[in-house]
Amino acid sequence: MQRHERWVRRLVVAICLASLCTSAQAQLTAAESDPVKLGWMQGFPPPAEKLIGQPDSNYFSFPKLRWTVCHIRELLPTKAVSRGLDAPAPLRQSLDSSIDAVRFVPLGSHEPMTWEQSLAANYTDGIIVLHQGRAVYERYAGCLNEQRKHAAMSMTKSLTGLLAEILVAEGTLDDQAMVAKLVPELASSAFGDATVRQVMDMTTALDFSEDYADPNAQIWSYSAAANPLPKPADYKGPVGYYQYLQTVAKHGTHGEAFGYRTVNSDALGWIIARVSGKAVSELVSERLWQRLGTEQDAYYTVDALGTPFAGGGLSAGLRDMARVGQLMLDEGQHDGAQLFPAEVVRTIRTGGDKQVFAKAGYKTLPGGSYRAMWWVLHNANGAFAARGVHGQTLYIDPTAEMVIARFASHPSAKNADNDPTSLPAYQALADHLMEKAKR
Repeated sequence: MQRHERWVRRLVVAICLASLCTSAQAQLTAAESDPVKLGWMQGFPPPAEKLIGQPDSNYFSFPKLRWTVCHIRELLPTKAVSRGLDAPAPLRQSLDSSIDAVRFVPLGSHEPMTWEQSLAANYTDGIIVLHQGRAVYERYAGCLNEQRKHAAMSMTKSLTGLLAEILVAEGTLDDQAMVAKLVPELASSAFGDATVRQVMDMTTALDFSEDYADPNAQIWSYSAAANPLPKPADYKGPVGYYQYLQTVAKHGTHGEAFGYRTVNSDALGWIIARVSGKAVSELVSERLWQRLGTEQDAYYTVDALGTPFAGGGLSAGLRDMARVGQLMLDEGQHDGAQLFPAEVVRTIRTGGDKQVFAKAGYKTLPGGSYRAMWWVLHNANGAFAARGVHGQTLYIDPTAEMVIARFASHPSAKNADNDPTSLPAYQALADHLMEKAKR
């Protein structure tokens, strides 16, 4: 049993579904932890002390994390998200050299900071800003450049939620249907008597903890089931997302409180696949990547059965994530075509139940809510976002006509540790762009 527990612990670090296993304290600055500077995986072959790979399963530990986020498919099996064969749609540019000097005051501080300083503070690997449909800022660092892909982490959830919302608007999916009606295999699980909407908004009542500090948390067994690599001979647990989801127990009453749990996203991925007949990776390709004129294929990590990780497995190019953000800003319109009904974005922007969300205690998102796996800020600008651990963000500000796509490798997994510099920076940039547009 001890051997099995040690294997599961190593596995959780590798899969890192919520990535809370990473220390919140940065020992190295962004410059000091630059993966190129540290020489990870450089050489033919790389020196033993610079190797990152299997079976050590520590590649999500900091500072190795800063290399890993751009090299997921070298460590785990994946499934492609094809961009198709058409030429990429050009990304119009109108770069604004004044953005680096934009100043703001971080939350909880009295000392101002510039936009440029915030990038290093948040271990930014790449960031692009679109204003009125044009790229006004683009910067790369660490492992990332224009040609590489980066782990989107839980921004993946928002694409899963977007697919579900599209299917709802088109009449393919009933968000008030009981999950058991659509996926009978989940009838005896906690999801069985939940509605699809409760899964989409993460108001399900689940006996499931993602606390990596707790050796008895369910995230350990979930990670073991999801791992696509060979299991130990004495492993007796479920294999793959689908088998594991059937074991999730209920605790409480659905609809009473928001609870951020990755298993909801994978349950929704199963629902989407069942009603559409296609995996989420196929739908993202058909409904988004092939129609947006993306520059690069994306990809999903998969379990041992080839099921894409709907809760956090996407890796993609930075510019292509910005294109998704622009599509959301434009309410489903792209290049004169309506890719999905405008009501999809309007439903997401309206947000979920604020009182239900408040019970979760997100101090950096006061007055916020969660809808279809998107974070809704309910601020004066009506901003909403896709968010992932270690600083991944797709931030959409309708009032400022601004989209920010950011990839990062912050040593702390929690968004609460970079929100104090990120959120006021985004607002300051929005104000800056709106002011310039008036001139």
